[in-house]
Amino acid sequence: MIKRPWLERYDKGVPQHIDYPNVPLYYFVEEAARKYPDQVAMIIKDGKVTYRQFNELSDRMAAALAGLGVKKGDRVAILMANCPQFLISYFGILKAGGIVVACNPLYSPRELAHQLADCGAETIIVMSSLYGVVKQIQGETAIKNVVVTNIKEYFPPHLKLLFTLLMEKKQGHRAELVAGDHWFQELLSRYTPADRPRVEINPAEDVAIFQYTGGTTGVSKGAMATHRNLVANALQIKHWLPDTIEAGEIVLVALPLFHVYGMVAAMCFGLASAATLVLIPNPRDMEDVLGSINKYRPSIFPGVPTMYNAINHHPKVLEGKVDIKSIRACISGSAPLLRETQTTFERLTGGNLREGFGLSEAPTATHCNPMHGENREGSIGFPLPDVDAAIVDLDTGTRFLDIGEEGELVIRGPQVFKGYWQMPTETANALRELPDGNVWLFTGDIAKMDEDGYFYIVDRKKDMIICGGYNVYPREVEEVLKEHEKILEVAVAGVPDPYRGESVKAWVVLKPGMTATEEEIIEWSKERLAKYKYPRSIEFRSELPKTFVGKTLRRMLVAEERAKAEQAAQAGE
Repeated sequence: MIKRPWLERYDKGVPQHIDYPNVPLYYFVEEAARKYPDQVAMIIKDGKVTYRQFNELSDRMAAALAGLGVKKGDRVAILMANCPQFLISYFGILKAGGIVVACNPLYSPRELAHQLADCGAETIIVMSSLYGVVKQIQGETAIKNVVVTNIKEYFPPHLKLLFTLLMEKKQGHRAELVAGDHWFQELLSRYTPADRPRVEINPAEDVAIFQYTGGTTGVSKGAMATHRNLVANALQIKHWLPDTIEAGEIVLVALPLFHVYGMVAAMCFGLASAATLVLIPNPRDMEDVLGSINKYRPSIFPGVPTMYNAINHHPKVLEGKVDIKSIRACISGSAPLLRETQTTFERLTGGNLREGFGLSEAPTATHCNPMHGENREGSIGFPLPDVDAAIVDLDTGTRFLDIGEEGELVIRGPQVFKGYWQMPTETANALRELPDGNVWLFTGDIAKMDEDGYFYIVDRKKDMIICGGYNVYPREVEEVLKEHEKILEVAVAGVPDPYRGESVKAWVVLKPGMTATEEEIIEWSKERLAKYKYPRSIEFRSELPKTFVGKTLRRMLVAEERAKAEQAAQAGE
């Protein structure tokens, strides 16, 4: 019998159950365009797109993709920063019956090639600054159609001109297309909204996205989420914020849209609320983030702890030069939210910042602390409406545990994914039937629940590193480092970092007779790994700790690192 003590402690106005419409994800765009055609859907650098324009542009994109041969079930990749073209492409793909594969612009060519080859995409829509990367690896993939867009396309005229004159070439946005490739705007101009193909979608069965994630082995897996999964999760988040005003919210979209957290908690939630989305192309550009908050007055700001912490300590905020008091509600995810970060941010904004939890397989949010109720320190909060969560034993994964006992967190609900693309074994490991007769998602996280239904993440079964909100898989980094001609053995793990939460560290054993410096290995890694993945520190050792069967003990290395940090802290007191 699953106990659900959290239901009694939901905020007033948060339902225990939601009636989910049987609609495709793009219904949110169509409905907002029908009800609020002149409402601004997106803002980028003062450039604005209304819901009417957004709906028509995504219709035209659907027609353009169909013209390129995209059929129902085809995967179409998007490779770009946050901008209107991302959303136009995303919903154009869905309207054409395709499946969105949102790729990380920070990926190295090698990482991108693997993802594109695995999903089998034949079409990619790419930012002009990344066009060269796509052409470099196109031959390793099935890509036939390349559509190219420039970040400036929805800027207002004066900023577009300034960008063209001063920044475009300097920042690598100017591109000369190879014959056969297409410019985004030129392609759209060939079609009208009436040309959009009418593809029948079964929301419960038809896949909307492949969200690539890793696992215990570090092998990248395409998590398949249906239209219903995404519709459900967007509405769960909307109802968790009981004060949400339809067509009355402004959402700051600083989270990258290629990441499922930004995609669902910012974009899909915002569209389900007919909100205005303020798009931030580079979340590390704090001048843009703060300037946008000051100018556009966002009310809702989903983010990660590093973002909130950076705002807390920014000189312009401390000196009162920007006004951030419009922010009313924030959900923090991807890394633990420190109490100091939360209380400082709430004091500066007057709003509520709450820690939540989710994973790509669900397809983002499963838990959150109540927006108005008690926010328990260290807790990820309650399961969202219609989400069941429980703890099972680590040994067999078949026995439900009692309150306070630590085990693996399992989840079931309408947002739980369909499975991994072409990975039946991995799917069977993640989605398992338990003795209660239901299929549950096994998260790989070790957790516990208290008597009031608050959940706490204790540890991770996976050795995943969360660095500034990004997932890094140690084995993937290890495999790259092992290619270095001087390295014999390597172990990679996350170590505490006051800014990123965790940073990547590598413990390296060199081949006999070889010498190397920390800088040499780091610089070599930078060329082969995304910016957030390469190791920030290298420790050379004569050997690595191992089990009797030869498995490297990463946790022992991390424990040693923590002990050294504690000794250093005590010595400094």
